[in-house]
Amino acid sequence: MTPSATSTSTSTVPRRRGLPFSPWHLLLVPVSFLFLLPFLEMFLTSLEPASEINEFPPAFVPTHFTLSGYTRLFADSSILRWLLNTAVVSASAIVSHLVLCSLAGYGFARLRFPGRTFGFLAILATIMVPSQLLMIPTYVMFARLGLVDHLGAAIVPWLASAFGIFLMRQFFLSLPSELEEAGRIDGCSRLQVFFRIVLPLARPALATLAIFTLLGSWNDLVWPLVAINDEHDFTLQLGLTNFQGARRTDWSLLMAGNVVATLPLMLLFLLAQRQFVATMASAGLKG
Repeated sequence: MTPSATSTSTSTVPRRRGLPFSPWHLLLVPVSFLFLLPFLEMFLTSLEPASEINEFPPAFVPTHFTLSGYTRLFADSSILRWLLNTAVVSASAIVSHLVLCSLAGYGFARLRFPGRTFGFLAILATIMVPSQLLMIPTYVMFARLGLVDHLGAAIVPWLASAFGIFLMRQFFLSLPSELEEAGRIDGCSRLQVFFRIVLPLARPALATLAIFTLLGSWNDLVWPLVAINDEHDFTLQLGLTNFQGARRTDWSLLMAGNVVATLPLMLLFLLAQRQFVATMASAGLKG
């Protein structure tokens, strides 16, 4: 057989076409619907009339839809004020965490000073202390500082965290020190090396820290419940507790409030997930 005939016969063999998606999607899509089911049920419950919510057994899809829960939520409560307070607390927590935890983590990772190991171990030890044990002394301290019953009481505990310092320190230790030495040779100061060389490489760790801080500060309930009594300074989660009673709960109002509280986080994730993935991929290529 001549080479031309061989090439012709080879070209006529149909190629095997692969799936237009990864085989893992066959497993991940049903799992994603499983995780989406609670939010879908919460959303449908917020649209149910009270007569159907109290039926047993409850129906997954209501036969009648109503917006009375959302109407009463925005008309009879300070939901917009609570949402603004929560946004202020979360934004302050994210900015302060990224600045303070990255500076502290870099100091423990690269700087040499007396008591560095003891100080880092002391910070890690605070993670093992239950937060419930710290509420009374923290409340007394905040009362003496005049922060009780004020929005600042919800902001100050989220300025920094031991977990954030530990996370940033471990990431900075994984970076090659030769990059910083090259910057020092070029005449950069320690802070210039940190802001111009180290922080751009730390975008994956900073994004991870921002996500954890946002979730924690946005959903925080126990400490604001102890420290804030003025409804004007309520956070979103604290305000939603007003819809629950010892004998009766307005489920349509409560579910509407939970949808409003969850929707910003979901929208933020949908808008930022591509950037998070791109940041992780670019960091992997640079490393």
